[in-house]
Amino acid sequence: MSDLSPDIDTSRPHPARMYDYFLGGKNHFAADRETAEKVLAIAPTTRITARENRAFVGRAVRYLVAEAGVRQFLDIGTGLPTAGNVHDVAQAVDPAARVVYADNDPLVLTHARALLTSSPEGRTAYIQADLRDPATILSSPTVRDVLDFSQPVALITVAVLHFIHDESKPTAILQTLLDALPSGSYLAASHITGEHLPSETATEGTRTYRSSGMSLQVRDSDEFAALAFSGLELVPPGVVLVSDWRSQDSGPRPTPGEVNCYGGVARKP
Repeated sequence: MSDLSPDIDTSRPHPARMYDYFLGGKNHFAADRETAEKVLAIAPTTRITARENRAFVGRAVRYLVAEAGVRQFLDIGTGLPTAGNVHDVAQAVDPAARVVYADNDPLVLTHARALLTSSPEGRTAYIQADLRDPATILSSPTVRDVLDFSQPVALITVAVLHFIHDESKPTAILQTLLDALPSGSYLAASHITGEHLPSETATEGTRTYRSSGMSLQVRDSDEFAALAFSGLELVPPGVVLVSDWRSQDSGPRPTPGEVNCYGGVARKP
């Protein structure tokens, strides 16, 4: 990684690179691994959480294309490219699907340029942007070029809302984004929780992230539902553990304490 952009700070951990580490990827640095190992020492099931969350993304996107008829996606906080990216799943159902990815880690841009390649019929694009600045995302020429805001768009905010504290007004951020989308658009979101962990484990995990310079706020299922889905029509089964959202797996399921992450999909009326 000798050709890294000077914007990439390898001395500080980043959630996207830690998530890549939890998933077994290779795009991370010593600071990411060190903090990730501290998290795993506190909550050893974090790798299961990451895998189940990733599987939820795939099922949600397949539903949105195959059943809800959505052909456009705005994925914010996408993380590093890995197997089963949103465009991979969407374009496997309809090659003409269009996807814009946004993440605030410049390393994601470096990899996205090479790996997030569209089918000939569709479009994919990437912008470096932060969920905390929705106006910049919505006004991006790239976003406006790839997505048609007169047609339904699926907004994807998976495993990112828990990095936004209440004082940063995450509900208002989502509302700004959803207000820009037409009726018939969707939101797919997930959020970690401490409900199924001993309170000291959740507290210590949160402290580890914050002491490393990353904001983190766990929320329970009701808090997450109110934050993300107020005024929207939840798709059955509603807000559930990501492992339980339209799972097709007939084998043993992980326990709630191993998953610790809620997800849901909802339609804008």
